[in-house]
Amino acid sequence: MISAILIGLTILFIAANLYYFFTSKSYNKSYFDPAMFYKLFLVMLGVTFGFTLLYYFLSFNEVILRINDPKGEVVEPTFSDLLYFSGVTILAVGYGDLVPVGSARLFSLLQAGLGLLLPAAYFMKALSGESKEESNE
Repeated sequence: MISAILIGLTILFIAANLYYFFTSKSYNKSYFDPAMFYKLFLVMLGVTFGFTLLYYFLSFNEVILRINDPKGEVVEPTFSDLLYFSGVTILAVGYGDLVPVGSARLFSLLQAGLGLLLPAAYFMKALSGESKEESNE
């Protein structure tokens, strides 16, 4: 019971910080465009699922993931494991617990690059653009 309360408080804390970040007027020419944010979210989600399918189809022909330990055991290519690998790759450039091998190495590099560039492009656009109120003046 106490852990559920602590988890709830932690989620509220994170949400409050995100709210503060996106509503803070500390940048004179920055703005938060919800439509652009949702677009970024959906694109990132689509790219994650797309790469998951790519890894899944690659696994038909070759081993694509190994566990990062001295034994180097092959990861069973279940959709959930591949979704985890894809999500971790695009959001954090990997944790290192799963290592791509074969042709998956190239695709994981491309996915990691997209995971860095897409949010950077969003924030550059948000911080350099004019708000709707300023453009109407």
